[in-house]
Amino acid sequence: MGTQPTRQSQKRPTNKSATSITRRRTALRKSKPFNKPAPEPSQTRVILFNKPFDVLSQFTDDTNRATLKNFIDIPEVYAAGRLDRDSEGLLVLTNNGKLQAKITSPKANTSKTYWVQVEGEPSDKQLEQLRNGVELKDGMTLPAQVEVMASPELWPRNPPIRERKNIPTTWLAISISEGRNRQVRRMTAHIGHPTLRLVRYRIGNWTLDGINSGQYKEVSDHV
Repeated sequence: MGTQPTRQSQKRPTNKSATSITRRRTALRKSKPFNKPAPEPSQTRVILFNKPFDVLSQFTDDTNRATLKNFIDIPEVYAAGRLDRDSEGLLVLTNNGKLQAKITSPKANTSKTYWVQVEGEPSDKQLEQLRNGVELKDGMTLPAQVEVMASPELWPRNPPIRERKNIPTTWLAISISEGRNRQVRRMTAHIGHPTLRLVRYRIGNWTLDGINSGQYKEVSDHV
């Protein structure tokens, strides 16, 4: 009789490549330093700046356009949010990252008021559209507070706005809690009244009061 072949113990194949990758990842996690959040400054600084027309809301620019550096010489402060180059008014700067995030976070619903000069005379129905929300390309806007206001006493803009002969203009006070790109301009364009001049007057409890164009003042950190 022939002898029967002996059974050899079968070992489960191992995936050496996967094991090697796992070991390398573990080693990297152990060697990689833990990124702690930046410590809060010993003293929070809040700067209210009245940004002129044609100035960028940043400190550097590769094409030598006017920036915050031309007006503010305080180190380690950064803009909390932005204001378009062709807009004017209140810009808040701070050295406190948490405060900066609080001001700009959509969840915070920080209210902002804009003084807006539009072409023509919007009807009550059109203003009610803005109050209820309008459909823009990036979705429906939240309800806004919109009121017709008297022409505010402002510094002259350089260059001045381009007004069309025999077409009146209207000043509106628009308060919103969103921060979409060029939102106010798109809102007024949606109802057929393009924005000619836009000045941000208020962010939270801070306002432009007592600050000339191109000037700034330091205040407490109460939003």
